[in-house]
Amino acid sequence: MVIYLFLPVFFLPCTVVSTPSKCSTQGHFDQLAFMANGDITIGGIFPLHYRVELPTTDYTEKPLTAQCQGFDSRAMRWALAMRLAIEEINNSADLLPNHTLGYRIFDSCATPVTAQRAVLAVLNGQDVAESSMCSLLAIVGESGSSQSIVVSRTLQPFSIPMISYFSTCSCLSDRKQFPTFFRVVPSDDYQVKAIAQLLKKFGWRWVGVVTEDHDYGRFALQGLKREIENTDICLAYHEMIPKDFRQERVLEIMNVMRRSTARVVVVFSGEGEFYPFLREFLNQNITGIQWIASEAWVTASILAETYPFLAGTIGFAVRQGYVPGLKEYLTTVNPQRYLSNPLVKELWEALYGCSPLFSNTSTQLPLCTGQETLSRQHSAYMNTSSPRVTYNVYKAVYAIAHSLHNLFQCVPGYGPFKESSCADINDIHPWQLQHYLQEVSFSISGERVNFDARGDSIPSYDLINWQRETNGDINFVKVGLYDGARDAGRELLIQDQAAPVSVCTYSCAPGFRKATRRGEPLCCFDCVPCDNGKISNQTEYWSNNNGTACIPKVIEFLSHGDTMGVALMAIAIVGSCLTIAVLAIFLHHRNTPIVRINNSELSFFILISLTLCFLCALIFIGEPTSWSCMLRHTAFSITFSLCISCILGKTLVVLAAFTATRPGNNVMKWLGPTQQRIIIFSCTLVQMIICAAWLIASPPFPYRNTQYQHSKIILDCSVGSALAFWCVLGYIGFLAGLCFILAFLARKLPGNFNEAKYITFSMLIFCAVWLAFVPAYVSSPGKFTTAVEIFAILASSFGLLSCLFAPKCYIILLKPEKNSKQHLMGRATK
Repeated sequence: MVIYLFLPVFFLPCTVVSTPSKCSTQGHFDQLAFMANGDITIGGIFPLHYRVELPTTDYTEKPLTAQCQGFDSRAMRWALAMRLAIEEINNSADLLPNHTLGYRIFDSCATPVTAQRAVLAVLNGQDVAESSMCSLLAIVGESGSSQSIVVSRTLQPFSIPMISYFSTCSCLSDRKQFPTFFRVVPSDDYQVKAIAQLLKKFGWRWVGVVTEDHDYGRFALQGLKREIENTDICLAYHEMIPKDFRQERVLEIMNVMRRSTARVVVVFSGEGEFYPFLREFLNQNITGIQWIASEAWVTASILAETYPFLAGTIGFAVRQGYVPGLKEYLTTVNPQRYLSNPLVKELWEALYGCSPLFSNTSTQLPLCTGQETLSRQHSAYMNTSSPRVTYNVYKAVYAIAHSLHNLFQCVPGYGPFKESSCADINDIHPWQLQHYLQEVSFSISGERVNFDARGDSIPSYDLINWQRETNGDINFVKVGLYDGARDAGRELLIQDQAAPVSVCTYSCAPGFRKATRRGEPLCCFDCVPCDNGKISNQTEYWSNNNGTACIPKVIEFLSHGDTMGVALMAIAIVGSCLTIAVLAIFLHHRNTPIVRINNSELSFFILISLTLCFLCALIFIGEPTSWSCMLRHTAFSITFSLCISCILGKTLVVLAAFTATRPGNNVMKWLGPTQQRIIIFSCTLVQMIICAAWLIASPPFPYRNTQYQHSKIILDCSVGSALAFWCVLGYIGFLAGLCFILAFLARKLPGNFNEAKYITFSMLIFCAVWLAFVPAYVSSPGKFTTAVEIFAILASSFGLLSCLFAPKCYIILLKPEKNSKQHLMGRATK
């Protein structure tokens, strides 16, 4: 965060001064460039000098005025374009008839401190007693983003709108911080997108960045880093040109650029800051650099004329337009016409290298008449063939004029303000003009001009390449464009051409992989041979036998077409069919003693639950999905809990039946049909609650296991919560263990058909199967994990079906003579 400390020229708003003649300025600012009176005054702030030299002070005396250095003839053209536009509007019969625009244009010296002094001077006016602030409604300015930030914040308390022609910092789009700021140049948010796409287009993955030490450079760097964050583009270095130009610091930057292998350098800087940097760069004899220019200097003629080594530079420039009569208007400016204007004298010195005869200042330059003819048609001042920033200044003035025109055309009762009122044309407030600026829409030079909700204009750039002609001059040639209104990814259109290569390390050949270098960016790596079978770091592919091509990995899961899957599916269907057959036999012989004496209702429940147990094995076969993963574990756990609960109920009934034969024992009244159903329901409900908690907290889900075998992708179901999975199995084991203990205690009770013996055997088989399942499940690879779980379900189900119902079916079908009450009670006649 940059904090500026200002000691500005204070002023008093004319709206609170009862006697204007009592106002007096507390200082003098002599950077006024041009001035003209009118009904409405527009301020203009331009960087007519590159830099400012601040005087030293000991705070005991009033400091001297800051000295601006390095005349910028390009910015002079911008300022004169504002004058030209205002004069056109004043002479127009259609736009603002019966009203004239005045202007006050100041020099900011490309420095925030001087820019703030300039805006205060615009507000105060030259004569405070007749201050122009009352009629000042808008300001055109500034070029540098740091200057615009200061100027906009100074204007904000007075709600005076400001239209920038060249400030691109994305920070200025924040309407909370800069509610009165507009611009006719795209935000850097779009420029960095365009530069990132340019780097991708030419395959420049290893780049250096040089920025100015201002908000423009800092925000542009942040935006570029954000755009290349998830790409293969890396920054080799980032260096910042110091605010106070120091040769030692600049030489350090040169050394970094010389040592770096990056051949592409992106520069976010104004031409004023970049000009002295290039002077030192020229002395260091660094070659082979491909410069990518930001819009701030990509069309700077003075740089192209002074530093021929910049040929080949490429970058995005703001959209060019047509300014009628500009060239002729510029030629009317000469020292004879503006005798007292020191800026015109400096312009002449910059253009011709001589000082006008009638100049009052001492100079070392030769004298000239002031009527010389321009000899360099492509100078920074006279470059009117493709105006860009100049065109933006022109648009900004016309945006203000059209907004004022719409304000004057307002019909009372249909206005945009309170109670549908219009602005008082004799007392217009700046905030009223801002409303019309936000809504303005007009055409100029074939372009539609308007502002979005953030005060930004439609993003559009020309891609400019600096190409050298045979005579040595450099031309700015349009080789493409960036249109922000196009679909994402298709904004950049560029002519195909050869481009220099800038990579830290070339891509690895087939059969080799990247190995990062310690302490270096990801773009810098070594190529080492891949492990056996590897060719790519993509998890979905594997290498062929020669290690020269990627082939898809084998996807493995227990499918319906797999031999193992078909076998398990057949066994499950056979098991369910056998269970249904047994159920049919029991239903048909439900009135026989062997069915009735063993509690037919519980037997039916057990057979139904066993059928479900066999069928739930089918859910485990096939490609895992979200629903199948959740259903397979919960279905088998609930059905087995239901089955074991029924067996537990049957065991309790057997114990109670034999115990009830003792005198005075009435335990059977506590184990009637209703109580049996409650026992079954309660035991099953516990498992259902566990499953519900499992599905809510961390349900099972499908996942692709690429780690177990590098050549395969194993599709399986993750249990989600291992704790819930083992709780489910543990609860089934608890019910089976309890049932086994009770049945074991009842195994020696009298009776020819003591069912407790068969329950004991069934629980013994059940527990043995699931105890063997645990180590097999943990150690089985891939689809065999699922197969082991299915096998455990089927084996335990067959064990229960065989032990509990095979003996009964044998008697019912093959030994019907034993299916009698006397035989079952042990009283049959031998």
